[in-house]
Amino acid sequence: MVKLAKTSSFDFRSSLLTAFLLGVFMLIAGRLFYLQILNGAEAKKIADAQHNIYQKLFPSRGEIKLLDSLTQTGVPLATNLKSFLVYGVPTDILNPNLTSVSLATVLQMDQKEILNKITNSAKKYVPLKKKLNEEEQQKIKELKLPGIYLDSEDVRAYPENSLLSQTLGFVGYKGDEKKGLYGLEKYFEKDLAGSPGELVAEKDAGGTYIFSARLNEQPALDGADLILTIDKTLQFQAESLLKDSVERNGADSGTIVVANPKTGAILAMANYPNFDLNQFNKVTQPWLFNNQAVTGNYEPGSVFKAITLAAAVDLGKVTPDTTYNDTGSINVGGFTIRNSDHKAHGIQTMTQVLDESLNTGAVFAKEQIGNAMFYKYLQSFGFGKITGIELPETRGNLDGLKANIQTNYDTAAFGQGISVTPIQLIQAYTALANGGKMMKPYIVQAKILPDGKTQTTEPVVVAQVISEKAANTMAAMLVSVVENGHGKKAGVLGYYMAGKTGTAQVAKKDGKGYEENNNIGSFIGFGPVEEPKFIMLVRIDHPRDVKYAESTAAPTWGKMAEFILNYYHIPPTRPIPAGK
Repeated sequence: MVKLAKTSSFDFRSSLLTAFLLGVFMLIAGRLFYLQILNGAEAKKIADAQHNIYQKLFPSRGEIKLLDSLTQTGVPLATNLKSFLVYGVPTDILNPNLTSVSLATVLQMDQKEILNKITNSAKKYVPLKKKLNEEEQQKIKELKLPGIYLDSEDVRAYPENSLLSQTLGFVGYKGDEKKGLYGLEKYFEKDLAGSPGELVAEKDAGGTYIFSARLNEQPALDGADLILTIDKTLQFQAESLLKDSVERNGADSGTIVVANPKTGAILAMANYPNFDLNQFNKVTQPWLFNNQAVTGNYEPGSVFKAITLAAAVDLGKVTPDTTYNDTGSINVGGFTIRNSDHKAHGIQTMTQVLDESLNTGAVFAKEQIGNAMFYKYLQSFGFGKITGIELPETRGNLDGLKANIQTNYDTAAFGQGISVTPIQLIQAYTALANGGKMMKPYIVQAKILPDGKTQTTEPVVVAQVISEKAANTMAAMLVSVVENGHGKKAGVLGYYMAGKTGTAQVAKKDGKGYEENNNIGSFIGFGPVEEPKFIMLVRIDHPRDVKYAESTAAPTWGKMAEFILNYYHIPPTRPIPAGK
């Protein structure tokens, strides 16, 4: 009987234990059912938030593209590639010392530096290392360290390498902050960068973050995309011809800007030397990052004579046939102004002043309208102030004219003693090519917002600077420069092209006089003159094998102009001589 009692007692306890275990199992199963089935989406959201913090907080930077002229599809010039990073969540790390020692070995980092970061309880997460290679990623996965996670981030990449380098700029670190440096990347930093998100975790009674708890999430807003006005084919050709010209003439550097004179849209903007945007950290001379097309202040020289003559023609003070007696020099307040060839040409017309690039003739034209009116026209043409193009730019300098010193006005008439930028000259000359209407230059034709909406840039008429009649008169006079004057090497068979050479001295850095054996050669013009399709400036800095722009900038301009005419399939407007 006793034996049966013991057996019954054992069976009773076994039943209780079985029932208890079954209950526990049912609770666990119920909880799992709730978490995975009924609340699976919410659980996944928490897990995703925990393992993809970086992407949730940091937006994807907008791309910079240009449109392919044939397919009208976007070609990326600045885009994003994925790169892995490792980060820690201090509140989830169980053993900071072991964690820091393990990571230091894999990441080749200082163990104390890692320890300081992962024990900072004020941080919800701490990035530890970026741009991990595959071996580092695999080892971190194998360690299975609590509170240590892998994620991916965007890394800026430039598929075309050095194409449009100074204009694009690049993304780098300024202190601890990654942002656009130089060019479009800098100018449109706010638009391209987007807005970071926010992740707020709940706290326990002691004020410690419960990272695995429900998160209040404000997602990041990605940046806008930019579509440029640049034509890739023209840009490539401009960079190629510029490189050849700079190297062939033993020059320091050079710039080419091509624009649509009817709209102000920039079709090409080349600088040489340039650099590989993907390896900008290897550049040892920071000045190379500057876009000389918009920041390269220089005394323009004789290309400025067309502006002086335009003002005088517009006011009716001179005509193309107005004459003066060129004695080769002018004495002003003890200062002698001479022609660049040091010759006296006798009786000359205003057309010949441009053809032969006579300094004395430019002073004569300026004197017909007076200093005050001359200064007013220079301001109307946009000199001494920024153009407003979507790039970091400089203003040039007309300060020498504020003191009303006669010599300063006389030298300014032929482009010395003042400074301008290439983009200012492009803007000013649009008035000569566009019936007197000066167009604002722009390089972004559209901005595509994160919601898919598109903001399109519309052409802007800055001002009717001179009359249509005066503009047409100046265009004809500039054709004569190419046909009969110093601009012959800029000519293109079968077309009437308008333009002006300029060979300017370079002021010493201390502001006292000019450097010896140093000049900047420029040629600016447009064509075909009957219906201009492009306006272009070529600038060559410090050529060492020739002295004047007619042998440096003008030939390069002519080659690029011929390419543009063929590229746009613009038919000749005049007979081509037999055998040419």
